[in-house]
Amino acid sequence: MDQEIKKEIRKMTLQNAFEHEGETRDKIILGKILGTKPEFRTKVKEISIEISEIVSSVNKLSIDEQKKEIEENFPEILKPKEKIKEREGLPELKNAQHGNVITRFPPEPNGYPHIGHAKAAIINSEYAKMYGGKFILRMDDTNPEAERMEYHAAIKVGLEWLGIEFDIVKNTSDDMEIFYEKGMELINSGKAYVCKCKRDDISKNRRERKACKCSKENTDKNISNWEKMQNKFKPGEAIVRFRGDMKADNAVMRDPVLFRIIDGKHYTVGEKYRIWPSYDFAVAIEDSIDGVTHAFRSKEFELREELTETILDSLNMRKPQQGFFSRLEFKGMPISKRIIKPLIEERKVSWYDDPRLPTLEALKKRGIKPDAIRKFIMSLGLTKANTLAPFDSLEAFNRKLVDEDSIRLYMVNNPKKLLVKNLSITSVEISNHPINDMGKRKIDVDGNFYISGDDAQNMKEGEQIRLLGLGNILITKQGEEFEGEYVKDGDIKNIPKIQWVSQKTAHQIKMIIPKILFIDEKFNEGSLEETNVYCEPHYLQIKEGDEIQFVRFGYCRKDSQNQAIFTHK
Repeated sequence: MDQEIKKEIRKMTLQNAFEHEGETRDKIILGKILGTKPEFRTKVKEISIEISEIVSSVNKLSIDEQKKEIEENFPEILKPKEKIKEREGLPELKNAQHGNVITRFPPEPNGYPHIGHAKAAIINSEYAKMYGGKFILRMDDTNPEAERMEYHAAIKVGLEWLGIEFDIVKNTSDDMEIFYEKGMELINSGKAYVCKCKRDDISKNRRERKACKCSKENTDKNISNWEKMQNKFKPGEAIVRFRGDMKADNAVMRDPVLFRIIDGKHYTVGEKYRIWPSYDFAVAIEDSIDGVTHAFRSKEFELREELTETILDSLNMRKPQQGFFSRLEFKGMPISKRIIKPLIEERKVSWYDDPRLPTLEALKKRGIKPDAIRKFIMSLGLTKANTLAPFDSLEAFNRKLVDEDSIRLYMVNNPKKLLVKNLSITSVEISNHPINDMGKRKIDVDGNFYISGDDAQNMKEGEQIRLLGLGNILITKQGEEFEGEYVKDGDIKNIPKIQWVSQKTAHQIKMIIPKILFIDEKFNEGSLEETNVYCEPHYLQIKEGDEIQFVRFGYCRKDSQNQAIFTHK
């Protein structure tokens, strides 16, 4: 194995052991390595063997020996952590002048914002900042049947949480009169026509690359039919189509829809309009009149670039430069409303803020920081390669942010009782963080403890364990309940080091543990684990929404006084 990788494994092992009273575990180090070096997922077996050997050798060292090796070989571990430097992964823009770049983010308010929206918003926002330009939030609200104020508000809240600022905020529906004006201009010039064919016939003609009879109508007839669309034709009876090229290999160009009739109350303009522009037409016009210089969208819109440019050429309007990037999804965490909505209806998922989902509300509830999302997205750059990322790629960025500010607390699950008979102390002071100065907390003790069931399984009569921050205990009785004796100057090498909670002050909370939602495209029935655990009373003093590291368990977000949500290892 590469010596640099071995060195990195040893560094991580020493750091984790030093932060946890001299001992760490193979699984923890494996998770950290795969989080920072995902390419090693194909070599897990090889890496696991190396990790096991290094962890074993480090655990045999005393804390003083570990610290000495860290000071000699990895002194940066002991230095106060600096703020993470941002990695700018975006290439320079073509024909961009500083101060003159305008970008936009045009979400449709037809659902809750998710990680895909975050990528689009962040890329466009970063380019505007990069060139000292302007950034527009434009709600693409031209489909009254699917859009609601609830989604409009959720998008704005989500973007605010991400820390994204806009120079201009508007709605596409603000410009309906302009769309009508431009639509009439195309009809008058013969570049658009009203089509009354049935939907199936339109689809068949497009597949067979045949023009329909409506395309041969004269301008007066098209103007008359446009007027009938205002109040006579019913939805589906007539649409306005752009005169593209029915022979084109790009199916998008085969006389696409520019306007359709929708009888529905719009959430802001009510019933003022019933003829609504298509996305392709609206985005082309809006980008031009809003002064957008560079328009970035996910790559499924790449085939529509030709159409938007042709529409603007037909109207002699200014064209922005267009760019495309890959969609962003996480493995096993769908972003599609088509998948998520039935899960909510069937009560398999609680709501759009369920911590198993990749929506912004869910990521916030889980404990993912906005800056971690931004850094993760920026690390991907502007690639068009499919991005189906493992969730722990985002976790790695989040871990770096929350580690330095997360108080360390003890927590036990599946609790077992331990009675230490000869404990002479009545309280103990424990540092809130192993490296950073976050103060100390006092824990009252009386010899009655809870320990985790997993640790209790490995405890044997006549052997010692070490209660972290407290001292060594010689086990004198094992069973459903354990008894032990305090060992004043016990050896800390090669004995289990475990967390504990005083029975006297233990606070019970529900721990929510989200797991992958879909495995091989099948819903994972065990994707949400709920368990009751005991933690220190200091938990009650922490603000709701703050991140905690429960020792030897992982990072968790305090959701309430009685509930925490597991974020990640």
